[in-house]
Amino acid sequence: MANNLHELPIDEKLQIVEDLWDSIAEDQNALTLTDEQRSELNQRLDAYETDGIRGRSADEVIAHIRKRL
Repeated sequence: MANNLHELPIDEKLQIVEDLWDSIAEDQNALTLTDEQRSELNQRLDAYETDGIRGRSADEVIAHIRKRL
């Protein structure tokens, strides 16, 4: 199949990627964090709780992306 992937049209390749991503998302409980990942997430949470900066809303981010397209 790997050799055949290069021959597929881009829309079919994208569908395969989307299907794979969806299957990973469904099984995300099976993924475990490493100690390093858990530490990084805790540091980020601590920083958020300290400075309270929430970041931008999804609408703002999407609008920014659309301007750049």
